[in-house]
Amino acid sequence: MREPDRIIRLKTVLARTGLSRSTIYRKIAEGTFPPQMRISVNGAGWQESNINRWVADPVGWRPKRESDAE
Repeated sequence: MREPDRIIRLKTVLARTGLSRSTIYRKIAEGTFPPQMRISVNGAGWQESNINRWVADPVGWRPKRESDAE
C-alpha cells in the first residue's frame, strides 16, 4: 500500500529544491514547476510526490494530465 501523499509547505520546498521563493513562483507561472494547492483559507502547499518528481528531473518535469493517470 502506498503512503498517503503529504502536503509540504514553502519552507520545505525551498530547502529541497535549492530555489528561491521568486524563482519557484516564476517557474509555476511558466508551467515548469508543480503548482501549489489550497489547503486552507490562508494556507497553501505542494504535494510531496510532485516535488519529488521535479527534484528527480527538473528539466523533464511536466504537469501530470488526467490522461497520464491511466
